[in-house]
Amino acid sequence: MPPDKLLEVDLLIIDPQVDFCDPNGALYVKGAEQDMRRLGALIKRVGGRLRDIHVTLDSHHLYHIAHPTYWINSAGEHPKPGTIITAEDTRQGRWMTFAVSRRQWGKDYTAALEANGRYALYIWPPHCIIATPGYAIHPSVLPALHDWERRYGPVDLVTKGSNYHTENYSAVKAEVPDPDDPTTGLNIPLITVLDEADIIPVAGEAADFCIANTLRDIIEEFGAESAKKLVLLTDCMSAVNAPGLEHLAKGFFDEMRNLGVRMMDSTEFMKGA
Repeated sequence: MPPDKLLEVDLLIIDPQVDFCDPNGALYVKGAEQDMRRLGALIKRVGGRLRDIHVTLDSHHLYHIAHPTYWINSAGEHPKPGTIITAEDTRQGRWMTFAVSRRQWGKDYTAALEANGRYALYIWPPHCIIATPGYAIHPSVLPALHDWERRYGPVDLVTKGSNYHTENYSAVKAEVPDPDDPTTGLNIPLITVLDEADIIPVAGEAADFCIANTLRDIIEEFGAESAKKLVLLTDCMSAVNAPGLEHLAKGFFDEMRNLGVRMMDSTEFMKGA
């Protein structure tokens, strides 16, 4: 990366939270604690060259469409984490929403997920519950962010996922926007400020879900040329590699390479800065 001070560089950090990045976290991503140490070191090294830092925060309630509490079967049992609920499951009544008033939404939602071709509904362990310790930014990154704020101004914190009725892997928009909640639609402030940047290095967790969908949505909104401003800091992210979904990370990285997204180690990014 050439040390050109005229370039506007915005660091985008996806969900650097304790539940993902601590071995005792609710949805630990193997290797994420080392990712966060490298990311903290990067911020300290290149902080003065960054125009802005955007940090997304997965922000869930215990009752959430991708958590067990939202669903029951005919015996009144909640699904276990790792369960995949398909549109056929909801049509046949094998799984239904716990709230009777949301039964049609459950059917429509799973059908819409399948139509968009990204993921079927995967039930996760409850994670990043608002106001719990697991919601916090990992301690290997938080001091670096605070130091950057003292020197350069506020970090842009972007919350996502607090709507109970839809998944929000992407920081740009929900998987299926809730027609009753405009905040699940396109995040205009975020995409506007990112559009102004010349380079967008990306780090965080996890590569196969929240990073993958955020980048896909950025490219979808801005067009294929926008891929050239994206840089994946590959040593500052890891993949969930959930059982049965281990292929997703490789598919994402191959897709990004084919689109022209650059990939590099964090020590190589703005080397010499």
